[in-house]
Amino acid sequence: MKKIEELTFISRQIRIDVVKSLAEAGSGHLGASLGLADVFTVLYFSVLNHRPDKPLWEDRDRLILSIGHVAPVLYAALANAGYFPKQELMTLRKLGSRLQGHPGRDHGLPGIELSAGSLGQGLSVAVGMALAAKMDKKLWKVFCINGDGEMQEGSIWEAAMSAAYYKLDNLTTIVDRNKVQIDGENSDVMEIEPLVDKWKSFGWDVLLCNGNDVSKLLKVFSKAKSLSGKPKVIIAETLMGKGVKTIENNYKWHGKVPAKEDVYDFIKQINNAYNF
Repeated sequence: MKKIEELTFISRQIRIDVVKSLAEAGSGHLGASLGLADVFTVLYFSVLNHRPDKPLWEDRDRLILSIGHVAPVLYAALANAGYFPKQELMTLRKLGSRLQGHPGRDHGLPGIELSAGSLGQGLSVAVGMALAAKMDKKLWKVFCINGDGEMQEGSIWEAAMSAAYYKLDNLTTIVDRNKVQIDGENSDVMEIEPLVDKWKSFGWDVLLCNGNDVSKLLKVFSKAKSLSGKPKVIIAETLMGKGVKTIENNYKWHGKVPAKEDVYDFIKQINNAYNF
């Protein structure tokens, strides 16, 4: 396990890489990508059992990105972990690039487990993988990243019901609870509360966490690992745009990117947030 200071440094670098790659692309989703940088850092540099040198290693843990539009933070995490050269991040969304707006297994990028598209599907895929692991008596785990806007999808709750029925304690889903989506506040679009009670009623172990605090994320993932008999959900409370003070918690940055001339300022704000 890497030290908290090192993980914090990596999360800072991932945020900077996200800003640079999206500015170069000229389109994409910045807000939630920045908000999830700490979650992805802890997963790829402390929690997941994986081998960047052998991305198809049979015993690897699987990470399913259900909210495919936050692909920039997945790509930045994979590059920093050593799956592919970091300079390739600057090809994001370009014609012929392996790094498209949503991750695709057919693009040939190592580390991609699911071709993400319409929201609400990833958890069902994760359930299928976790069930397969149980049936084959494999020890690898499945992790799924969901958005809180996805909690408005009926398919999420069908998958949740199935996971509990099959006692898939090898499955952990992380809900990015930033309380906003493309059209505004969750509560204004379609209220999803009481979220904790809903997951509990579907038979899941539920854990709450500050999703922008590396030390607290380490503890909650450790706690989740110790639980057995039920699938687990970590509701990670994050801030959209975390690190860039001028855009934090602003849903309008869900699918907006900085202009190239703003990159320096955004990176300066990130460094200031980390006291660099």
